[in-house]
Amino acid sequence: MAAASRYGIGECKVSRAAAVQTDESLLEDAKEALRNRAYDRAISSCEAILARDPANNEALYIAAVAARFASQFDLARNFVLRLREAAPEYGRGWQEAGHLARDTGNIAEAISAYRRACEFNPSLEASWTHQTQLLARSGRQAEAQACIAQAERLAGLPRALVAVLNHIHEGRVLRAEELCRRFLHEHPHHVEAMRLLADIGSRLGVLDDAEFLLESAVGFEPDNIQLRLDYIQVLRKRQKFAAAREQAQGLYDRDPENPLFQSHLAIESMQTGDYDKALELFDTILARLPEDPATLTSRGHALKTFGRQQEAVASYRAATAARPGQGDAYYALANLKTYRFEDGEVAAMRDQLDRNDLRLMDRVHLNFALGKAHEDRREYAESFSFYDAGNALKRQQLRYSADQMTEELRAQSLTCTAELFERHGGHGCAAPDPIFILGLPRAGSTLLEQILASHSQVDGTLELPDILALAQQLKGRGRDRYPAVLHELTAEQLREMGEAYIENTRIHRRGAPFFIDKMPNNFRHIGLIHLILPNAKIIDARRAPMDCCFSGFKQLFADGQQFTYGLTEIGRYYSDYVDLMDHWDEVLPQGRILRVRHEDVLADLEGQVRRMLDYLELPFEQACLEFHKTERAVRTASSEQVRRPLNTSGVEQWKPFEPWLGPLKVALGSLVEANRG
Repeated sequence: MAAASRYGIGECKVSRAAAVQTDESLLEDAKEALRNRAYDRAISSCEAILARDPANNEALYIAAVAARFASQFDLARNFVLRLREAAPEYGRGWQEAGHLARDTGNIAEAISAYRRACEFNPSLEASWTHQTQLLARSGRQAEAQACIAQAERLAGLPRALVAVLNHIHEGRVLRAEELCRRFLHEHPHHVEAMRLLADIGSRLGVLDDAEFLLESAVGFEPDNIQLRLDYIQVLRKRQKFAAAREQAQGLYDRDPENPLFQSHLAIESMQTGDYDKALELFDTILARLPEDPATLTSRGHALKTFGRQQEAVASYRAATAARPGQGDAYYALANLKTYRFEDGEVAAMRDQLDRNDLRLMDRVHLNFALGKAHEDRREYAESFSFYDAGNALKRQQLRYSADQMTEELRAQSLTCTAELFERHGGHGCAAPDPIFILGLPRAGSTLLEQILASHSQVDGTLELPDILALAQQLKGRGRDRYPAVLHELTAEQLREMGEAYIENTRIHRRGAPFFIDKMPNNFRHIGLIHLILPNAKIIDARRAPMDCCFSGFKQLFADGQQFTYGLTEIGRYYSDYVDLMDHWDEVLPQGRILRVRHEDVLADLEGQVRRMLDYLELPFEQACLEFHKTERAVRTASSEQVRRPLNTSGVEQWKPFEPWLGPLKVALGSLVEANRG
């Protein structure tokens, strides 16, 4: 029986491999048939693939092209619609929709489809060219001229870089990197190649390389606007907000009436805390473009961060009225946590999800927003279905591996030993300024920050990226030297790193002797923090596992936190976090880390406030108990919640969803019963 079982498995593997090979062969046959104008054969080969894999993008695309060439327009339209449903942001699919609409005499639909094609893949020369011709025939000369300029720009690029651009926008980023590096090796100062490689680096998270490339390219061509716009974006991603604002100010000074430059300066002003300037600029843009959905949404973000909730709501709702598919505006309303959707808004969001041309991120945003809307109505099965769908869509975009994360955290435990810390006792920068609040997102860290930032001697700042950036720098690209490299660092290097951290974070401070760094993921790097800043304070914000994990699962994060988009993934991450925190408690001096449990804060606010202030060696101040009255910018998802007095509404919010949380419970294991992490 065992032998038969083994043969059965083997046969299954062989048949699957054969099926894959057959699909590849059929696809090649379809392409050849298309080249030879054997359109029926091309369609037949594609349909054989689609019988096994109904969402195969290439097969749907080739079938659509073949059907159109064969003048089987209804069949072609069927393939186009199926392709749009399977891959709503596939540029070539939209281009084919444009060709089909053009060939069947629907000029307006063709123009719209070509525009979407260029939006999703700007390397599609045919879409720019045909769009130009149709716009000119329709008397829309200004738009036609803009398309001509883009077509001419593409025509002027080396073919290798057009291929790079195409690979980027069709999701083949590693292939794009390979071709771009090869081109740059032969043309080391080609500015557009440098820009494209920086774009690839940004997509892959290699932000230091992207910044270097763009800084160099701007030096070669200081008047290249696109370079500067890309440079601003990378600087913002690296949270170099002052430098990003300086670049945005330079563009604005060139042409103060340009809405694009106004928008960038407004966004960078927000990031540096100048909300008055940001709102002034947003209002200037809206005076000229009153229904611009992106500006209305950004203005809502600024108002929300500044604590002007009702105005933020009005701005978000204006954005959804201007563009019903503006998913991030709907999600921004949900993310206020205190907003309740009306029946009409719920119906409108569901209608948008029924569209087959909705952008992927709009679909993600709407699913999360509908999850919140139905949760507020206590329609828990509906709510979970939307949360689950949103997470699944988001997870498809990521390359997160729970196994890899477990190994990374285990490496910290194996490397950062008591002996390492004893050997470097007294080294590092002696500054006592930083207060690190860390742990998992949605664990109550924003509440702790708001409490402590209400103290006269403490500045609240941001989730600062400096420790994560230092860890990445120590790791070295492709070498994985961190954390093992910590054993090689000298006392002088540790001191310099600590001093650099203090200096680089100074821009976020307001003059108080102490400041908070609230980056949750810094818990992975407590060993590094201790070595470079031995007198910094470290607070572990801890929340009961089921509440913390399910709250993270319901949250769509602006960036990072890739472990939250699956119940198993977030449960494993929480478990690994607890294990690593236990390790830090074991190898660091006793009392080095203060653990503050969210449930304890809710049960005894004053007791926990006094406990934290004693740990920080600060005198008690009543303002810490009245934290909700403190006026300051708060950028996290809890911004509205920390502006209200304490309540227990967030405790055990997972309970109504328990029938669907089996994978989370399995991943958490014994922590579920302990319920305190």
